[in-house]
Amino acid sequence: MVEFSLDLNSEQRELRDWVHGFAAEAVRPAAAEWDEREETPWPVLQEAAKIGLYGFEFLANAWADPSGLSMCLANEELFWGDAGIAMSIMGTSLAVAAIFGNGDPEQLAEWVPQCFGTESDPAVAAFCSTEPEAGSDVAAMRTRAVYDEAADEWVLNGQKAFATNGGIAAVHVVTASVDPSLGSRGQAAFVVPPGTPGLHSTRKLKKLGLRASHTADVFLDDVRLPSSCLLGGRERLEERLAKARSGERSGGQASMRTFELSRPTVGAQALGIARAAYEYALDYAKQRVQFGRPIIENQGIAFALADMKMEIDAARLLVWRAAWMGRNNRPFSAGEGSMSKLKAGEVAVDVTSRAVQILGGAGFTREHPVERWYRDAKIYTIFEGTSEIQRLVIARAISGMPLR
Repeated sequence: MVEFSLDLNSEQRELRDWVHGFAAEAVRPAAAEWDEREETPWPVLQEAAKIGLYGFEFLANAWADPSGLSMCLANEELFWGDAGIAMSIMGTSLAVAAIFGNGDPEQLAEWVPQCFGTESDPAVAAFCSTEPEAGSDVAAMRTRAVYDEAADEWVLNGQKAFATNGGIAAVHVVTASVDPSLGSRGQAAFVVPPGTPGLHSTRKLKKLGLRASHTADVFLDDVRLPSSCLLGGRERLEERLAKARSGERSGGQASMRTFELSRPTVGAQALGIARAAYEYALDYAKQRVQFGRPIIENQGIAFALADMKMEIDAARLLVWRAAWMGRNNRPFSAGEGSMSKLKAGEVAVDVTSRAVQILGGAGFTREHPVERWYRDAKIYTIFEGTSEIQRLVIARAISGMPLR
């Protein structure tokens, strides 16, 4: 009989403690400064690269964990430190996931190292999928990729919105429609190498939260790419398009495949924010004295903290289950990946809101970090699939019907 255990093994505990140490010593002390500056924290990114936390080797080792938990453990601890700085460190991994999920081994070997740069000169990468008119409705994507057979090149035109690291990235991974008549099944992913003419960004977006993470719109004006920049290659694309045109199942499209791989990890990020807020509120409630006693002795406060802890632990179990299923190629037959991201994101919003409430007026000021965590948490019910879209995915999975 196979033994069941929720205990982490020694390697997983070491990873968790190592990342936590970096988050506590390098990330959290710098969080308020970079939130105020609203700039990419390159010095912290460089420190992460120097210790091996930022780079392909780290991602490869974490992904090699057969339980699927190492990426979740690392993300929870890093985002416990600060979500904005952590997103600057981990944002590149979404582009890497797109290359991994859509590309071939040669493309993985060629482009992934360029996503990270070097220890002394780190770089970042961007995954560009969302558009002004195509957020949750991926099938409405307007960015077009047209093959120029004479030059053996792809020509891309369009606009991408809300791209993490957009415009400052060394490598951009861009999804585009090659056959609009097929909707999302007619899309493909392309690598845009550093310095490619025609790709530009006009402005950096000012955001409610994750302010230390660069977000921008990206424009593609007659961006010409060699055929080798089509992830997966033209032959595989043509096979997939032929199946789609004949009505056969052709597999997931480029953006959704990337998001499926990343949803448990995104859920773990939300957990890190929630846990940070819970721990801070718990310590505050033990120390804050009103009416002659610590406020945690009041049931209203104690019960709120009990609910916060329970919801965080429940969300973590969903995240870990989805991570294990994804790593071991178990199908998300009931939308388990979406469950994990949905639950963790909504828990983060609820827990950070309760933390602000427990601190009262103090929680509304920037003297305490809970207001920053409150701002950072909200995006987790919006990006990489809104809460409504996650519910739609789950509902379609359990009903087997194309719900709208």
